[in-house]
Formats: sequence, structure tokens, C-alpha cells
Amino acid sequence: MNAAIDTAPGALTGDDALRDPSLYLNRELSQLDFNFRVLAQAQDPSVPLLERLRFLCISCTNLDEFFEIRAATVRHAQDFGLPPGADGMSPATVLNKIHDRAAELVDAQYKCWNDVLRPGLAEAGVRVFGRDSWNARQTRWLRAYFRNEIMPVLSPLGLDPAHPFPKILNKSLNIVVVLKGKDAFGRAGHLAIVRAPRSLPRIIHLPQRVSGGENDFVLLSSVLSVFVDELFPGMEVKGSYQFRVTRNSEVVVDEEEVENLALALRDELIGRGYRPAVRLEIAHDCPKPIVRTLLQNFALPDHAVYPINGPVNLNRVIQVYDLVQRPELKYPVFTPRTLRDSDAIFEKAADNDILLHHPFDSFASVLELIKQAAVDPDVLAIKQTLYRTGKDSAIVEALVQAARNGKDVTVVVELRARFDEDANLGVADRLQEAGAQVVYGVVGYKTHAKMLLIVRREGRKLRRYVHLGTGNYHSGTARAYTDIGLITADQDIGNDVHLLFQQLSGLAPTTKLKRLLQSPFTLHPGLIRKIEREAKLARAGKPARIIAKINAINEPRIIRALYAASQAGVQIDLIVRGACALRPGVPGISDNIRVRSIVGRFLEHSRIYWFGNDGAPELYCASADWLERNLLHRVETCFPLLDKDIASRVFKDGLQNYLDDNCNAWELQADGTYRKLSPAPGESPHSAQALLLSKV
Repeated sequence: MNAAIDTAPGALTGDDALRDPSLYLNRELSQLDFNFRVLAQAQDPSVPLLERLRFLCISCTNLDEFFEIRAATVRHAQDFGLPPGADGMSPATVLNKIHDRAAELVDAQYKCWNDVLRPGLAEAGVRVFGRDSWNARQTRWLRAYFRNEIMPVLSPLGLDPAHPFPKILNKSLNIVVVLKGKDAFGRAGHLAIVRAPRSLPRIIHLPQRVSGGENDFVLLSSVLSVFVDELFPGMEVKGSYQFRVTRNSEVVVDEEEVENLALALRDELIGRGYRPAVRLEIAHDCPKPIVRTLLQNFALPDHAVYPINGPVNLNRVIQVYDLVQRPELKYPVFTPRTLRDSDAIFEKAADNDILLHHPFDSFASVLELIKQAAVDPDVLAIKQTLYRTGKDSAIVEALVQAARNGKDVTVVVELRARFDEDANLGVADRLQEAGAQVVYGVVGYKTHAKMLLIVRREGRKLRRYVHLGTGNYHSGTARAYTDIGLITADQDIGNDVHLLFQQLSGLAPTTKLKRLLQSPFTLHPGLIRKIEREAKLARAGKPARIIAKINAINEPRIIRALYAASQAGVQIDLIVRGACALRPGVPGISDNIRVRSIVGRFLEHSRIYWFGNDGAPELYCASADWLERNLLHRVETCFPLLDKDIASRVFKDGLQNYLDDNCNAWELQADGTYRKLSPAPGESPHSAQALLLSKV
């Protein structure tokens, strides 16, 4: 992380001083640190064993995405000579620090796998056999499996002047083979590449009659390494080493220059798997000359290589979690709350706002709202934003049905939702074929807002029903992420959402909204004003407090406003799951700011902002984190909870509950490190997520 602050207490004052780079933590390194907190769940013996495996794999998948997007962005900044960010570190310095910190993380991940989880799983009867532990019977079966199921789909490639180094697909499993001797044409062997096709399973489930156990597995990489000699008859295999390359996966389309965004994006996705490399993972015992050859081929510097003591695609072990049916090794299953009288959801929403706190409240209520709208003869129109929906989405099916039933259906599909671009192109095609009007958002701004608007005729009037949320319309993530959703028939909110859809679909001018704050127009200045209002109250000697639960923060003007509010005496609590560029606890600057991160069974994803407002508190939920991209370069919504009982419930369950957590909370220190909290002597343990589960 950044060097510790060496400024004397109270020496820094004024807005210019609050720009001092030493007051800002690096966003990329802070994001890396989040994965150490995820890994800590895998190392925690109080967590069920297979859940620990899942957390290990999540940390690995997160690291993949970090290199594909965050590290790739820094490399891009270095290549194009872009200036440093608020923390003042040059891109070259950040890349070096990323390597050092990521190397620590990788080492910790494989120690957790090799020394803790793999032996622990074996003791519990879930065995993942290494290549050195197969008995004769298992070896015979695996050799036959290799010959019958694997070898027919392999296409080994010897490297020579006629066969240059092949293109290696992003994150694909590969084996580099060192050969001695001559092939059938008299060509001297040197190196060959064996690529594992994506059609092959990465985890092989051994039959019980072969292994003696019900839950015994072997990694494909082990089988390839052991039997690779069968691909090169008459030649001697001197060594085989698995490797994997990670590439820049940010899809870039110049929207100002393309006539058809969907077609341009389809073309760009074709080449995504072969964009510039950013990381090389390779077996730890691979000879240095081969490592140098691979680095040279991928145009990577020395600090981009990561020696691996185990499978290079460790995240694929997550399949064991799904294949093993051992409830005692997983979290207890729970059934989320469902709405009473959900068949009359419009009548319920007309009477009172409906709060949904996922996953404790079922996402089925949102789906039920759309399903009822699709068949209700009084519903005239449905408008919705879709960012991530999941495969075979029931929501998409309901929208298709609504369009076929003659409803006016308009869907804003964000094609540039990272890693979901291809799926969203399919969703857009499906909706258009059904007769829905599909809009691709705004040029230059991702549509990240989560909005649903239903227009219904009731007597002689039209009434608008709205769902607003902090998370995506994705049933899968709604079971694993914490999020807030609101179903309301409030007239002002309904009109605001109507105006937002007009903006997105009809190129309408900026319109003043009555209740909602909106990025990129009013949310950022609105937050600044509310923070400054609390600072003014504090300077007047009145109680002043800010609490925010977000996923990340790096926007410099928001951070400077929070620093100034802290200097004024505002008590500020931030619950930041991931990257935090704000440095808390600096004397005279941020000593009234506390930052904590909660990492537990569910991924914390809800965004909640609370401002004390001199005894008349305001509570908002939003789709936006306090990042530059969300506040300045995306379409986002921030909505108030107007019902006092609902606002009180969200404050109690979604904010105070998390501030009381002493089991899954990590506190950010002034030096940029995190300290795991635990109950003090005589203090009862409190887990925020466990409390919410107990209420289900």
C-alpha cells in the first residue's frame, strides 16, 4: 500500500492540502487487499469445509478479473503515458506493487489449497488426487480415460519454423512439453504446446469402483501432464509444464465512430480472447529458458510471471463444490421470505411501499411483479433496464410474453456490461424478435441503473408502479448478494422514473427530478451538498453524522468533501466492501472517519447512504458506488426511502447492524492495512448476516 502518513497532526488544512497524494490509497492495491479478506474466509476453520473451498475459488476468480481489467488498465496507462491518479503513483510503480502484492496472494492461495483445504477435504472423504498419489488401478483407469475421452480431441503442436508459437486463448489450460528425439518426418523435437479444449471437463470424477470413495476427483491438468508422452510416440518427453496466460479483457468500442453498436461489439468480442497479455502463470518447476521464451512470446516483463505450485487454473476446483452432495460441509440451506398475497402485488404496492432485502427476501417477488404485469389486461406498458440477467432469465421470458400479449415493452439493454456482453446481445435479439423495443443506452455512458416501470390503467387514471434496486435483475446473484429493492406506487418517484426512461430512449433533455438523484447529472453534486450540509451542522455545534454502505470509493471530490467534514467534526462511518482510496484515521484530516469491510457468507452489494440532517435523517439506496465511473460516467439512480418504517428498518438492518458486526468485520487502518475485528472480552459475538438470517 502507500507509505504511511508522516505529516504532523493538524498541519494539513484547506482544499489544496486535501489533494496531497499521501492522503489517498491506491485503488488497485486496495482492490487486491479485498481478495486477502475473501481468502481469510477460506482459512477460517469455523466456516464449513466446502464453503472454504468456494471462498478460495472466489479469490482466484477475483484475481483473474483483477488482471483482466484493473491491471490491464494500469498497463494501458503506462503504455500511453497517462498521468498518475490522486495517490500520485506512476503506472510503472503501481504495476510493480501489484506484482509484489499479487505474488503474496497467490502464495497464500496455494498454501491454503496444498496445506489446509486439500488435506482437510481428504480427511472428510472428498479427495482430489495429485499425480503422485494414484495407485495402479487408478492409473490404468485414467490412462484408458485419457486415450478414449481426451486424446481424440487434442491437437498437439510442435514448434518449428513451419509451426510458430500458436495463439493462446485467454485463461485457457495449456501444457508446454520439452521433447528429445525425432518425429516421423525426421524433425528434431524441442518444444510442443498441448492446448486443453474448452469441451473437456477440468475435474474428472473417479468411479467409486476405481477409487474406493464416493467423492474422489482428479484434475485434467494432472492427467494431461502424466500421459502427454502418448501424443509423441517415438520421442522422449523430458518435461511437461502447465501454463495459463491472462489477457486484457476490456472491450473497447469507439461509440462515436460506429453506426451499429451491437455489430461493432460482436466483432470486438471475437478477438477478446487474444488481446494483449497481462499475466503468465506457469508450473513452479518450469526451466527458466522456457519461462523466458513464453514471456518473450507474450510480450510480458519479468514481473508478470507467477510460478504456481499446483493447478494453474485452481478456480476450476469449484466444480467439486457442486459435485459433492454433503450438506454438513456447506452452509445450512435457508428459504427466503416471500410476500404474502403476492398474487395481488399491485394492490399491495398501491397501499404501501414494499421493501425487499435480498437474499433474505425472495427475488421471486420481483419476478412475480413482472409476470403479473405481462398478463394483466390493465397493464399498458412495461419499461426496464437490464445490465446483467443470467442465462435463461425468467425476467426476459416474462418481458417476451408481455410483448407478445400486446403490451408496449421497452427494454434498455446495456451491451457493455463487462463479461456479459455476449449474453446481453442474445437477450436484445430475443426481445426484439418478440416485438419489444430495445434501446442500447447512451453513447459514452453505461446504463447501470436498476429500474422497472409498469403503467397500469386503474379506472379513469393511469398509475405507475416502480421497482428500484441496488442490484441487477439476476436471480442467481440475488441469492448470493445482499441488495435492497423497493416496489412503490409513489407518484413523484413514478414520474421521475418515467422521465429517466424518456432520457434513455428518446434523447430527451436533462429534466429536473423531484425525488431521485441521477448520475451523471445530479447524484455527484447532490452527495457533495449533503456532505457539506453535515459539515455546516457540525461547525454550528449540532450533531452531525454520515453513514454509507458502498462497494468501493475513489472519487477525489467526494473524498475531499468527507475529509473536510471530518475536520469540521462530522462523525463518518463507511462500510466499504472492496477498494477504498480514502485513508481514515489521519490526525487533523480524517480522525473522525472509520472504514470497515464486511466479508461473510453473502457478497455485500447494497448501496445505502444516510445523512443525519439535524434530526430529520435522510436515507437513500442507489445503484452507484462512490467511484468516478459511477458518479460521472454512468447512468445511475439514487432513490429515497420515504416510508419512515421502511427507512428505519433499512437503517437498523442495513447500517447499524453492520456497524455492530465483530465477527466478519475488518477495520481499515491509517497505513492502508486492514485489522480483523473480534469480540472484546465480555462482548457477545455479532454477525450482521447471521442476525438477518435468523429473522428469515
